[in-house]
Amino acid sequence: MASALFLDRDGVINEEKEGSYIFHKDEFVFYPGAVAALVALSGRFDYVFIVTNQRGVGRGYMTEAALLEIHDHLTEAVVAAGGKIDRIYFAPFVDSNHSHRKPNAGMGLDAQKDFPDIDFEQSVMVGNNLSDMQFGKTLGMKTIFLHTTQPAIVLPHPLIDEQYDSLLSWSREAKV
Repeated sequence: MASALFLDRDGVINEEKEGSYIFHKDEFVFYPGAVAALVALSGRFDYVFIVTNQRGVGRGYMTEAALLEIHDHLTEAVVAAGGKIDRIYFAPFVDSNHSHRKPNAGMGLDAQKDFPDIDFEQSVMVGNNLSDMQFGKTLGMKTIFLHTTQPAIVLPHPLIDEQYDSLLSWSREAKV
């Protein structure tokens, strides 16, 4: 069975755009050290996935083609540095209850369908929202909360196994 790293995108890998969406690749700004972290983590997991809610597509604020261009830019930067992104799953749906919008498990189940050897118990979810943590826990993963866009949460917390101030700091301390 294979281990997988699941990562949220905005607020984990790149800076969030306050009160809005990232509409094109020129607005996509990696957090300092995020690419280096992804390179380091690529060697520790069999698979690396991004799972991201992208309601802006469903609302018509941006096209799916523009989103895919952003994702190509992200992937190319990580691969050029020596890392990997095996697949990016996104949920463009407006309905918060849609099976593929986090905290619901649809994107994770799609990944397991596409890569049947994934073992969620050997996998990790990294995010900056409790919905990311719920997604990970629902699938039986270890959860890492990054307090990049929200205050740190008092631990213990039922949804959070560990928390760090950035993807880079977790990549340096991770025991995976």
